[in-house]
Amino acid sequence: MSYQNIIKDIAKGSYKPVYFLHGEEPYFIDLVEKFALRTIIDESAREFDQSIFYGKDTELQHIVNSAKRFPMMGAHQVIAVREAQHIKKFDELIHYCKNPQHKTILIFSYKGKKLDARVAKKITNTEFLDSKRLYDNQIPGWIVNQVASEGLKIDEKSAVLISEYLGNDLSKIANELKKLAIAVPKQTFITPEIIEHHIGISKEFNLFELSAAIAHRDIVKCNRIVNHFAANEKNYPIVVTIPSLYRLFSKIMGVYFSPSDQPDIIAKTIGVNKFFIRDYTAGKRNYSKRQIFNAISLLNEYDLKAKGYGNVSVNEGELLRELVFKIMH
Repeated sequence: MSYQNIIKDIAKGSYKPVYFLHGEEPYFIDLVEKFALRTIIDESAREFDQSIFYGKDTELQHIVNSAKRFPMMGAHQVIAVREAQHIKKFDELIHYCKNPQHKTILIFSYKGKKLDARVAKKITNTEFLDSKRLYDNQIPGWIVNQVASEGLKIDEKSAVLISEYLGNDLSKIANELKKLAIAVPKQTFITPEIIEHHIGISKEFNLFELSAAIAHRDIVKCNRIVNHFAANEKNYPIVVTIPSLYRLFSKIMGVYFSPSDQPDIIAKTIGVNKFFIRDYTAGKRNYSKRQIFNAISLLNEYDLKAKGYGNVSVNEGELLRELVFKIMH
């Protein structure tokens, strides 16, 4: 079941005796657990009917014994088990789930990977959440929906700007969007200017604009951005810039192998949001396959230099200038 449906059921008072939240994306796991903890038990009864255990520090048998008890104050008790990925064996849980205590809501947060399918198959009377990481091209759309849930509005370009700057850490992005929701009135349209003021992302000097300038071979704009990055190394570390440029050239190469020139098909082939297609198709026009391979080779070389291999004196700003100059020329 999806995290949205689990939250909807909990909000309606329709509970499962056991929830097993597992997968690579911790944000959705935390979202469900936090919602359950603040929703199922009244605040006045939480001291008596709500418990939190950690898989690293607690024996599973002790957790199961606690789950078998009846609530003290309300209709249910809630037990959250965090760091459940540290639990080695789930035999006691398998046995408990055959006849669970229906006055107990038992929630396991198992992060970083999925539970072994052979074990999961034996755990009955349980709602599983497979918390999958979003692909990079899905994050701008997720940001648009998150902004809407905060009572605000945003266009796709601004959502892409946020995702390029903050990366794929959904918790970090969600926190920044909550700050925005506090700082501006409801129904505000989030513009690059608002993003720059409240999140600190420059609408002109960012990885998205640098990638676009390189793809379009806009040397003047590219040099302006690179000089700004070089003058502000702490805010624009080269170890973050290089992976972004690597993605750019990997996607441009992907355009070469797209079965069609249609934007929708290209976007699906290379796994990106349609908003990016204009830049990637421009990259195909401006760079041959040989030039793309050369750019990727340069990125690998300068990634090593940025980490100290074969470089003892050149600072990050100068390395970035050298790298981009060689790519563009």
